[in-house]
Amino acid sequence: MDRAWRIASLLSDELHLEPGQHAAMLMGNRVEFVDLMFGATLAGVDLVPINWHLTPAEMAYIVGDAQSRALFVDPDLLETARAIGADCPMVTAGEELDAALEGASDRTRPLDGRAGGPMLYTSGTTGRPKGVVRPGQPTITEFIGMMAEAAHILGMGGAGPHLVTGPLYHGSPFGFASMEINIGASILIMPQFDASQTLRLIEEREVRTTHLVPVMMSRLLRLPDEERAAFDPSPLHCVLHGAAPVSIELKRRMIDWWGPVLTEYWGSSEGGAFCVATSEEWLEHPGTVGRPIDRYEVFAADEEGRRLGPGEVGLLYCRNKLDDEPFRYWNAPEKTRGAYLGPGTFTNFDMGHVDAEGYVYLSDRASDMIISGGVNIYPAEIEAVLIEHPAVSDVAVFGVPHDEWGESVKAAVELAPGASPGPELESEILGWARERIAGYKLPRSIDFSTALPRLPTGKLRKAELREPYWKDRERRI
Repeated sequence: MDRAWRIASLLSDELHLEPGQHAAMLMGNRVEFVDLMFGATLAGVDLVPINWHLTPAEMAYIVGDAQSRALFVDPDLLETARAIGADCPMVTAGEELDAALEGASDRTRPLDGRAGGPMLYTSGTTGRPKGVVRPGQPTITEFIGMMAEAAHILGMGGAGPHLVTGPLYHGSPFGFASMEINIGASILIMPQFDASQTLRLIEEREVRTTHLVPVMMSRLLRLPDEERAAFDPSPLHCVLHGAAPVSIELKRRMIDWWGPVLTEYWGSSEGGAFCVATSEEWLEHPGTVGRPIDRYEVFAADEEGRRLGPGEVGLLYCRNKLDDEPFRYWNAPEKTRGAYLGPGTFTNFDMGHVDAEGYVYLSDRASDMIISGGVNIYPAEIEAVLIEHPAVSDVAVFGVPHDEWGESVKAAVELAPGASPGPELESEILGWARERIAGYKLPRSIDFSTALPRLPTGKLRKAELREPYWKDRERRI
């Protein structure tokens, strides 16, 4: 905590930031990321973590839009930071930051002051990135209590250690690590995910909680049989996963291997976690992302916003029962108004349904849905089947233009080691899939790729795959 108090003093005394103002951070998975975030919380400053995979122009937009009054930089990203051309002081992690903190005061501050927090930028479905602001910012004491409550809802207990496997600039890896720290756990930070190293760290450091995305699970399950058989998962108590759809078979295999320690969540940068499903619940309701937590109601609606009945697929809406405006977009009142169907009710643009028991199931993103011959086709369902073929290491399904049907189904496949691309393998994969899904959902062709474009968060960059097929066309659906 000494270092966090010194960062709070650096922000307020040396950089002259006041509570409610913003600083930005371009940082890889380093301990300074966590130090700075906690120091900003104590100073009441909102810190904007920047995705370092963006272009300098995209980063410059975020720094400017957030009205950042300081920029903290990873020394490995210094050249990128200089290309941003930020009009604010820049402090480099490592020796420069350490020297600044040596001269900063370690005085404590009243815990009834405004808490700072991360201001995450999310691109949403259209337009430029938007900064997510939580109105009614709590005091430091209230913030710590809220983090503890969220940790317990998700099944984390603070016994630690917690293993960070994903990029800290993303809301989930940092958010879950922050919850654990607030209830007493230590954390281990991986600079980047590596399947074998993950197993070693869990065993050697007796990791109790961690967070995975489905592509990480797939890579873990593709480790050699002898390496997986030698792994002892007994230290694990809670393995959170979300951020992207997971196939039923993939998750079953993980539960068979690691035991009933997987907890699935569904949420967003805007609203946090909406639904949670323990392994036991999921095994009873395969494919669900869980039931809503107490503060949320989830329902499916048609294009006019009318509620649909159990099992009917529509756009999923979330209603916060405690707050009419649980989030707003920074400096974008029109976008904020457009995000809400009614007081406290908003959508992530996920399609899905709610069953009679209140369990929520996702179909796909509304923006990814394929409409072929007037029929709605959900790529996530097809991807969940194709990923189980032994020759498939990763897969993306998307719509491409078709003069008669409007769109047809295309698959892009990253092959497993040892598999050879070609017409024979394409025919084999499609024949295998034909036994498992309806004919109208089958890809009409497969592109083989050495690597699919994924973000470190596990999300596919489908726009890159779609673009060559829709280039120079007036419409995109």
